[in-house]
Amino acid sequence: MILKITEFIIYTSLIVLISKYILVQTIRKLAENLNLKPKTVGNISGYATSIPEFLTVSISSLNGLMDTSIFNILSSNIINFIQYIASIIVNKNREAFTNQAIKIDCVLVLITILIPIFLLWNNIEMDLNFVPIFFILYALFYYLNNNANKLYLKKENREIEKKIEEEGRKEKGNTRKTLLYTLILIGTGILLYLIGELLGGTLNYLYNEFNIPQIIIGVLLGLITSIPELITFFESQRQYKMQKNKMLGVIEATNNLLTSNTLNLFLIQSIGIIILKFL
Repeated sequence: MILKITEFIIYTSLIVLISKYILVQTIRKLAENLNLKPKTVGNISGYATSIPEFLTVSISSLNGLMDTSIFNILSSNIINFIQYIASIIVNKNREAFTNQAIKIDCVLVLITILIPIFLLWNNIEMDLNFVPIFFILYALFYYLNNNANKLYLKKENREIEKKIEEEGRKEKGNTRKTLLYTLILIGTGILLYLIGELLGGTLNYLYNEFNIPQIIIGVLLGLITSIPELITFFESQRQYKMQKNKMLGVIEATNNLLTSNTLNLFLIQSIGIIILKFL
């Protein structure tokens, strides 16, 4: 059992380390090379940092461990929100919470936590009927986020974002670097998949041979797969703090959080449901 637990720690740690030092860093370099605005960088970071959840949920579902994937997503979303709040406080950006757009995004994030809690509390099983509902909710949250940013972000922040976008169109970045970063991302995705396969075998063994409850496995996965988000929350605010545009750092971190949580619950969880039912 000790050997398998060690394997579990090694494989999950590898996923986190690769996500932290290769995936997230490459995404940021690609975004900077293309001169993308903070909101867009936050969205891209949200997709990138959700790759570990995508792998662990898919693997859990392939091994018939649906409860593990549910607790993985729930714990990930809760931890993401706690980490986000901590990053705001540490970076002394609490005034950002007075902005209506940030408030709306935080409410949407809380909903991504309350939905799975409600389903678990009432013993409602997630089946294929939830898939179209989750896809609709994902589109709705995306729409609300976009409109909240357009309506409630201060004019000066929108002007800075627009300037960044316009500079990106003029400079267009380095094509070779863009190609290099893209190839690194593809290679990283393949590497994460291979490690994920090994993790899946370990998870299946722990559950079947030692009867470790799925809730414990799911929460452990949630803790580990949330580390990349922690890194990006602090990094985004640190970067813009040095440029004396603190609010843009909060915008990036907030969009990272919302994208990650909505992707985890509505799309990745749906993929887990589909895998469990058909594979």
